[in-house]
Parts: sequence; C-alpha cells; structure tokens
Amino acid sequence: EPNPAMLDAIQCIKAEGMKTALLTNNWLVNRQQSFCPVDKRMFDVVVESAIEKMRKPDPKIYSHTLERLKVKPEEAVFLDDIGVNLKPAMEMGINTVKVENVKQALQDLEAILKFPLQGYVPGTSKVRKGLEINVDSLIKYLNQLGLTSSDGVNIRQFSHGQSNPTYYIGYGDKKMVLRKKPPGKLLPSAHAVEREYRVMKAVKQAGVPIPELVALCEDDSVIGTPFYLMEYVAGRLLKDPSLPGMDSDERKEIYSAMNEVLSKIHSVNVRQVGLEDYGKHGNYVQRQIARWGKQYEASKTHDIPAMDRLLTWLPVHAPSTDKTTVVHGDFRLDNLIFHPTKPEVLAVLDWELSTLGDPISDLAYNCLQHHLPSEFPILKGLGGLELSGLGIPSDRQYMEEYCKRMGEPPIANWDFYQAFSFFRVAAILQGVYKRATQGQASSKEAISVGIMAKEAAEMAWKFASREGFRVFNTPQNNSGLVAVTPESLLEDVKNIHHKLHRFMEEHIYPNEETLLAHQNSQDRWTPHPLVEELKAKAKASGLWNLFLPREADPEVKFGAGLTNVEYAHLCETMGRSMFAPEVFNCSAPDTGNMEVLVKYGSPAQQEEWLDRLLDGSIRSCFAMTEPKVASSDATNIQASIERDGDSYVLNGHKWWTSGGMDPRCKLCIFMGKTDPRTDRHRQQSMVLVPMDAPGVKVVRPLSVFGYEDPPAGHAEVIFDNVRVPAKNLLLGEGRGFEIAQGRLGPGRIHHCMRLIGNAERSLELMIDRVQERVAFGKPLAHQGTIMADIAESRMEIEQARLLTLKAAHMMDTVGNKAAAPEIAMIKVVAPRMAQRVIDRAMQAFGGMGLSGDTPLAAFYSWARVLRLADGPDEVHRQAVAKMELRKRRK
Repeated sequence: EPNPAMLDAIQCIKAEGMKTALLTNNWLVNRQQSFCPVDKRMFDVVVESAIEKMRKPDPKIYSHTLERLKVKPEEAVFLDDIGVNLKPAMEMGINTVKVENVKQALQDLEAILKFPLQGYVPGTSKVRKGLEINVDSLIKYLNQLGLTSSDGVNIRQFSHGQSNPTYYIGYGDKKMVLRKKPPGKLLPSAHAVEREYRVMKAVKQAGVPIPELVALCEDDSVIGTPFYLMEYVAGRLLKDPSLPGMDSDERKEIYSAMNEVLSKIHSVNVRQVGLEDYGKHGNYVQRQIARWGKQYEASKTHDIPAMDRLLTWLPVHAPSTDKTTVVHGDFRLDNLIFHPTKPEVLAVLDWELSTLGDPISDLAYNCLQHHLPSEFPILKGLGGLELSGLGIPSDRQYMEEYCKRMGEPPIANWDFYQAFSFFRVAAILQGVYKRATQGQASSKEAISVGIMAKEAAEMAWKFASREGFRVFNTPQNNSGLVAVTPESLLEDVKNIHHKLHRFMEEHIYPNEETLLAHQNSQDRWTPHPLVEELKAKAKASGLWNLFLPREADPEVKFGAGLTNVEYAHLCETMGRSMFAPEVFNCSAPDTGNMEVLVKYGSPAQQEEWLDRLLDGSIRSCFAMTEPKVASSDATNIQASIERDGDSYVLNGHKWWTSGGMDPRCKLCIFMGKTDPRTDRHRQQSMVLVPMDAPGVKVVRPLSVFGYEDPPAGHAEVIFDNVRVPAKNLLLGEGRGFEIAQGRLGPGRIHHCMRLIGNAERSLELMIDRVQERVAFGKPLAHQGTIMADIAESRMEIEQARLLTLKAAHMMDTVGNKAAAPEIAMIKVVAPRMAQRVIDRAMQAFGGMGLSGDTPLAAFYSWARVLRLADGPDEVHRQAVAKMELRKRRK
C-alpha cells in the first residue's frame, strides 16, 4: 500500500505547480500488463522498467525521466530507499534523498524545497509570501475559543479567490476556514470581512446554505487584520462552468440547484433576519455605478476608453426599481460548494460584496460565464460551446427559470444588467491589478487577471450597445429613431453624404467609360493609374475608410466612427457605380478583412497588415469557398491547417477567392480545419497568409456571365503545403466559424445597400430612357406596361431599403445576433429586388441594355452573384423559417 504521508507530500508538491514522476522497477503480469499498485494519475510522468526495458540504477533511465519531465539534473530531487539506485543519480547532479524512514526523508525533502509537505487540502497551497499569518498569535486566539491541539496548527492558503486572503486552518480535530482582509492600504469600504460574517449569520437563519460560523475577530493585533472563522465544508468546488465529466442531466440539475439557491437568497425577509440596515433601500444600480466608478477611478493605472463611455452611459440608462433584497454581489458557480455526489448546494461562499439591492444584478452577474471565453482567467466561460447539447441553459433560459421561481415576468432590459455586471467586473479587475502592482493582491495570478479589465469593459460596452443606446453621445431627440433618408442623418454625417454625392458626380461617373474600357483591354489585370489618383483625392476629401462600424472601432482609431445606419446611406450612394467602392477604400473583400483584423487581430497582426490595408497601399482576399464541397455550409470545408512546431502548414483548393487576381493583393485570410474531430463548429480556424508564400498558386480567374471583374477578379487558388508562422493564426484554434459569423453581418448590409444603389441608378437610367424613346406613336414613358414597371421598381426599392435600414438599426442597437433574422431577410430580399428592377430597366433599353454601353448588365450580373455569395437564398430562407417557427413553438 502506498504510504499516506508520501501521498500527502506529492499532493503538496503538485499544489505548488511542480512536476512529479514515478520511477519504478516493476514487472509484467501475464506478460501483458505492468504491475503498479500506485494511482498513476497522481504523477506527471510514470517510468516503468517493465515497459521502458531499462532499470534502476542504469543512468539511462534517469536521463530518460529528466527528458520527459523537461528539467535539468540540478532542478530535480530523487527519492529512493536503495543506496545503489541513488549513487548514479547523484553523480549526474540530481539532488537525492535516501528513504530509510519516511518521516525523516520528508523532512529532508522539505529542507530542499523550503515548503511544508504535510496537511494537504484540495484547492490549497503553501501560504504565499507577504500573506503569512502569525502562528503563535493565532494559536493563542484559538485556545481562547476553547480549541486545543497536540499537533500544532496546519495553515494552508486557498488558491481560489482574488480578494480577501482565505486559509485552511487545521487545529486538533477542528477543520476551519479563515478569511481576513489583505494587508496594506485598502480602498474605502473594500474587503469588509465583518459585513461578510454578519450577513452569513443572518441569511443562515432563513435557510440559505452557509457553513457553521465559529467566530469573528475584529482585533487587528491578533494576525494583523480583522478575520473570521467558519467550519470547513468538504464537497465539490466546480470551477469549470461546462462541468466536464458530467452528463447533460447532471449539468441541468447543477444549474437548477444554483438557480434555486439564488432565488432563496433573494427571498430572505431582511426585516425578520435583522438586515434592514445592511444597505440603503432603492436606487441600488445607480449607487453601485457610482461606487464602482469611484473605485475604478481610485484604482486607475491607465486609460480604458470603454470604461469612460460606460461611466457616462450607465447612469443615464439605469432602470428604476423599488425592489430591495439581500444581494450576494459575487454569486457564481465557483463560489458554491456542492455535495460530493448530489446536485445540492451545501454552502454559499464569498459574501464580501453583499448588500441590499436589486436582485436582478445578482442574476445577471451569475450569467457572466455565458459570455466569457473558456480561457478567461479566474472565471472560466462558456463562450463558443453548444449549451443545449451539454444540458446547460442559455443565460436567457436561466433568467426565465429564475423569474418563474420568483413568480415574476421575464426581464425586459436584460442586456442593461449584463452591461452593468461586466462594468463591475472591469472595476474589480482594475482594483486587483492596482493592488498587484503594489504587492498587495492575494493571488499570484493577479497581474494577468487585472489586465483583463479592458476586455471586460469592452464586453460591457457591447451589451450597452445591444440595449439600444449604442452611441451614448447621440442627441436625445434622435435617440431610437432610424434615419430613413440622408436628409434625416445627423448634421456631420449629412455633410459626409453631401461630399460623397458631389465626388461621385465630379470624379466617378465621368471616368466610368475610361475604367470600363481598361477592364476590357489586354492590360485589364494591371490597375489603371486613374484609380490611384481618385483614391488620393477621396482620401484628401475625408471620404476614406467610411465602412468600419463604431461598434468594432469604438475609439474611432481606424474609420470614420459611423453607425451601420449612417454608413448604409453612404454605401447606397457608392453602389451607384461598380468602380466607386474601391476609390473610397470601401470595397469587398477588403472591408470584411479589415474588420476581422480590427475585431480579432493581435496588435502584431494589425501592425503588419491592417495599417497597409487601411492606407489602401495593398489589397486582400478571403479564401473559404471550395469546388469539391457545398461551401454554403461552412462546416463542409476540407482545407487543412496543421500545427508543425512554430508554424502552421496549409493545404487546400479554393475558388471564388474574390480579389485574389489583383497584383496589389498581398494578404489572404484562409479558412481551414485545425481539428476535424471536435465539435463541428469548433473545427475551423482562420490564418493570415501572405500571397507570396511558397505553395500559394493562383490557377485562373473565374468569370460571371463572361465578366472577370479585373483587376481584382475571382481566383481559383491552390494552397500546397503553405507554411506560415503560428503567430498568423487569428484569435485561436477553433474560432474560425465565430470569426466568419462576425465578419458577415456588416458585410451583408454593405452588399444590400450597394444593390439598392445599383437599383436606384438603374431606375433613373430607365426613366431617362423611356422619356427619350418613342414607339408605336408615343413616348415609351406613356406606355401602360412601362409605367407599371416604374411603379413596381420604386415600391420594391423602398421596401428593400427600409428592411435593410431596420437591420442596420438593430445591429446598432441590439447587436448582430438579435438582428440575425433581419440580416437573413435582407440578404434574400435585396438581390431579388435588384435583379427585378435592373431587368425592367434592361427591357426598357432594349438591346443596349444587354451591352456594356450602360452599367445595367454589370449590375445584373452582380445582383445574381449576391444570391449565392455570403450564403445562398435557400440557406437564408431556411434560417428565417427556423426563427419564425421557434417564436411560435409551444
């Protein structure tokens, strides 16, 4: 049987982040399975002589073990009970301890490692430097409580938690937890352990699961700060909200148990438990905004623009509520201790932030994990996971379950509370970061966690945007209204629209014939110098990079800071000419690629590629569609992205890679599979590929109804063992589908508004034509069928424009996800409308309408392309139908 003291020591060693290895001379049982009576899972490396075909004391087995541990000899300690085994290890420079007596051997090992090797408790490690407790004073205090021990005191620090240092205290047969204030100068009202003790004692009376409380000590002289003691509760502390290792029913029960406990906290009668004066009544959210705003300002070490915007936005849009309950303030899965085997909460921990307030703030905070990535420090998230398959409710389903328990209707302004919760998180993380820089934080990960304050603030701002007030400085009289005409735009945007209109009249339309002739010449794959001249004029006029929505560029570092609605009107104007979007650096696929780099690119990736794309000195392409699979389903793609050391190796056959023929195209965003075995929406990744990388072969241009669209074109491209640095991966492995979805929303708005521009100009050309031409004794404009066609075209354009502007407005106010039905609808409606309107114009023009003498034929071909590009009509219709069915599902 393994020695219990040794097993305890191994746990203590692993708790400090050190590696352990089991090195054993053993044998095979029945010549098949090795004999090893120890649980191998306790060790990072297991070296068995029966398998490795080498035995102690052969130096090779020690070298092999060091190699697998990835440590140098002087960094290792080897324990063995046989001297002959220790000698060659010692000669190699390995520290050695002879085990004649386990107790003495562990004492010798402690002397080398310089931390205790007994008394391990799950979730604990040695007490961190700067957070030590005066042992003699603590023992004296424990004795005063009537507690005794013949074995001294076992003190270990819980690694869980960033705020108040928390310790395990083993004294005699008493197992306790001690929570204290951190040392040093603290922010006002922060870390009040006295309040924690009071509220826990009170709510325990009302049936909220709380550990047995032992004592509160407010005397600083005992261990340096106030503290309290409670009994240690053995159970499960679930840190990963995806609950790995459980089945869907178990996960559902865990989340239901958590939901039930939260509703129980909010049902506590504050008067009956003596907490009427525990906090102020009413205006909780406003007070919390002010409190955390002050704490943030006091902790500020650098500017976080999103926090500055939130400090302005949140007080204006805070809901008014008279409901006052006990609120936990930090209610989350990993602050609960569950029964070892049942879906039952045994204890609610960490009441530091509790007060009286709005219970929905607690509920929203509890749902933060739904919107955090799985790699987020402290609190792992559920972002990117298919929750329904896991048995985990979505945040809205969880909210609805809570409301049902409380007998209340679903929360209408749910996104405000999410924004408020992330704002609080950002303020807390900034405080952790500030304390870490001063050496006061209670977690060794504090500095890395504090840096996440910026990300939390930006997440809060996204929810604020979704709540319907995305641009906090929009004048109140325009708030919530959709600008359905350019004349109803804000004055500064209206001026941009006027400048754009004038530029089109003066520089675009007059040069169309020249640029069209070049497209039909032998030099068509070389950009015409006139385009660069026009781009320089557009840039000088301030008509440059207008496309980036403010949601993606809140600091207006890269674009014009327009909303989707504002840009939609400009995009329609650009859509009146096939040549215009590039002149203003607003053409696909560059717009989508630039937005990807803004939203998902690392600073290094932005520096290498984004700056040049924004400057217009290079162009780009997007490689997703493949000839051998139905690429309308992005999960079908077969291209591979395989990790090889510090590189990725790409293989794939792509086509309809728009922009890939252009000699100025220097960058390709390549979509392929990094892990074909995982969840179907986590298999894909995106990588930045220089077009001059070895193995990238542009095969040919593809044509649409004979149009090759030079010089950008639509390329067929082979990627043959293309090697790129690992740093070129966008966002992370398995995030490709997520990026693709984020890229498509604004791009579809752009396509649809350009199509409306196509249709408007086509109708204008048609009207001019039919007023000039005479047939059967009267102008065509007087023919009943022509008049009907004009009327149909005007009505269809207006309908499509309004639906597109509604989608853009929803993207601005409630976010792309909520706007998904409208985005899918316009992607079907706009190309169909444009085809019909352009077709009527072509019919009115007769033979000329089919030629290249007007833009009609090119407009028509592009409208037909867009019934397939960014997803075929059938996919969007199916998506709309599913969403409609879901709304009516009972």
